[in-house]
Amino acid sequence: MAPKFQLVLLIHAHQPVGNFDDVLERAYQQSYLPFVQALARHPSIRMGLHYTGSLLEWIERAHPEYFDQLRELVNREQVELAGGGYYEPILIAIPPDDRREQIKRLADYLERHFARRPTGAWLAERVWEPQLPSTLGPAGVDYTLVDDTHLLGAGLEMDQLYGYYLAEDQGAIVKIIPGLKELRYLIPFKGAGEIIQFLRGAASAHPNGFASMGDDLEKFGVWPGTNEHCYGNGWLEKFFVTLEQNADWLETATPADAVGSRAPLDRADLPTASYHEMMEWALPTQARRRYHALIEEFASRPDALPFLRGGVWRNFFTKYCESNLLQKKALHVSAKVRNLRQSRRKDKAFREGRDEAATLMLRGQCNDPYWHGVFGGLYTPHLRTALWQSLVKAEAIADGLAHRSACYESATKLDFDADGHDELYFTSDRYAVLLKPSDGATICALDCRGASTNLINSLMRRQEPYHARLKDAGKKGSGVASIHEQTRAKEEGLDRWLNYDRWPRHCFRLLLFGRNKTYQDCATVRLEADAALAGGKYRVGQFSQHGASLASQDSVDWPAEKNFIFGATPLGFEIVCDVVLKRKAQGAASVFVGIETVVNFLAPSAPDRYFESAGKRYPLRWAASVPASELRVVDEWQKTSVTLSAPKAQDYWISPIETVSESEEGFERIYQGSQVLAVWPVELAPGSEWRGQISLRVENLR
Repeated sequence: MAPKFQLVLLIHAHQPVGNFDDVLERAYQQSYLPFVQALARHPSIRMGLHYTGSLLEWIERAHPEYFDQLRELVNREQVELAGGGYYEPILIAIPPDDRREQIKRLADYLERHFARRPTGAWLAERVWEPQLPSTLGPAGVDYTLVDDTHLLGAGLEMDQLYGYYLAEDQGAIVKIIPGLKELRYLIPFKGAGEIIQFLRGAASAHPNGFASMGDDLEKFGVWPGTNEHCYGNGWLEKFFVTLEQNADWLETATPADAVGSRAPLDRADLPTASYHEMMEWALPTQARRRYHALIEEFASRPDALPFLRGGVWRNFFTKYCESNLLQKKALHVSAKVRNLRQSRRKDKAFREGRDEAATLMLRGQCNDPYWHGVFGGLYTPHLRTALWQSLVKAEAIADGLAHRSACYESATKLDFDADGHDELYFTSDRYAVLLKPSDGATICALDCRGASTNLINSLMRRQEPYHARLKDAGKKGSGVASIHEQTRAKEEGLDRWLNYDRWPRHCFRLLLFGRNKTYQDCATVRLEADAALAGGKYRVGQFSQHGASLASQDSVDWPAEKNFIFGATPLGFEIVCDVVLKRKAQGAASVFVGIETVVNFLAPSAPDRYFESAGKRYPLRWAASVPASELRVVDEWQKTSVTLSAPKAQDYWISPIETVSESEEGFERIYQGSQVLAVWPVELAPGSEWRGQISLRVENLR
């Protein structure tokens, strides 16, 4: 009997580290559970399933019965569970040792719970770079799945993608399964008959081959409209029945069986790539617009489209400085945890602390907050916060084990974020502070180790390509469609929130601007502040573990000095910033001088997070100009408060930082923290100077 043509599905389930329990529960009820229930009713339908480690941990805790269903499917060899990175990292973005550990942890978990060690691995976001086989092969990975984009970029043709290839690096080999984009857009959005028609054509041309698809399990119930489509309207059931009805020429196969039952088509040296939507998202805004115009121009030239490719995934580190900072923090913490392995200490407390730090560090590598496309990702504060919390806590543990003493302080100069300029990094048992002389002598990361959180953790408001589509948001189409083809909005009038920042949202930025400005101009980025003072380079003078003095290099008319002092307090720590501003230009000047701080306590509507001013409480989404007495920001949930004091300042200008971003549910406005600008009216004659001070006191609430 001639072999049948095969359909190979590898379906991937993932929820980011730090996602809310109610979101996971909804995904479970709407997608994960009904999908395997439907699969169980059709024992001849075989496929690969992949679950990330953090999701499996939640399922094991919340729905242990689900594991029983999976075990039954695995034991009857209907389902193959694929491995991958435990916390779903982008493998090329983390150190090789961590790659191997991530893969090993998920393989160990699957073997422990399902008595099968995976032979394949899901590649997060299908982000591929040519050196990956030397990681995957030695880690026990026999195969992985990428998109057809990867192979087309290597010069192959579409009709050569009905099988698998071998990729090699330094003698290490991994089998490459091409996931077909056309199948991604057919399943589950088109009728079963149309999908069968596609497969029949493929079977006719490639009778001994297989067609494969790898995509999210969430598209079967979580994506907008898909729960009703897949289960309410019975699409998934009809699809499985249709596959069974065509069993005379078509069969489904697990990925391992598909690659194990035939020889490779050839070897393939793949370029750096991801799926085509990701490579478009990775481009800077202007380049992305030009790229999109080219795609439309060549839409009628399918022969040319494979050569029109977007950027590489690493572009997100250049496109978003916040992503780069988070990733460099993860690398920095990974190095500290790795150094603990060299220690000769063997006591139980040390081993337990080292292991906890390692797990937290690996959690901090979860990919979602490092990028942004149609999914919120980087723009989602609670996802960024979850990673920062893990990394802050891991580093605090590692530093505590390295110093061996309860109280310590240290300071170092290094290019922390790999931008070609040195930063100053101050650490103690209470805080970690990263100061950037090259960006206005501002603080870009402020870790409160008592609460394991980065208190700044905000986001620069940028122009995104999809902002031009806001006028179309809210128009409803008919039927169900891929999230890549939808335009929705969660509220009307979002375009009024499209304000774009001149600089990243850091603390202690010095702003000099005209006396005609108001706090509304601050909120809408219309201060027109002096760029050399605010974002220019500063030269480091005195530098110690307790602080640093810096002087502006780019400002001729208004030379400035900043002096930072860091110190412990009975309940936390304090940062004091003294500023000296001189007038060198001709003529007297009447200006406002402001020093800006940014704090993000995440939940603007939660009653346990608020501002306190003059004995009154205000929600975090507060916009106001108030007299500059002490101003307090409180987070009872994290048991942390921040108190600002600016002697002799006239006002505090307070405004929420609101971004408008795209997510799978549509355009949405997101609170990214609050900016607080302490404002002084200043009159300066030529040759005179002004002195001001602002302090930021962080306390642990009891």
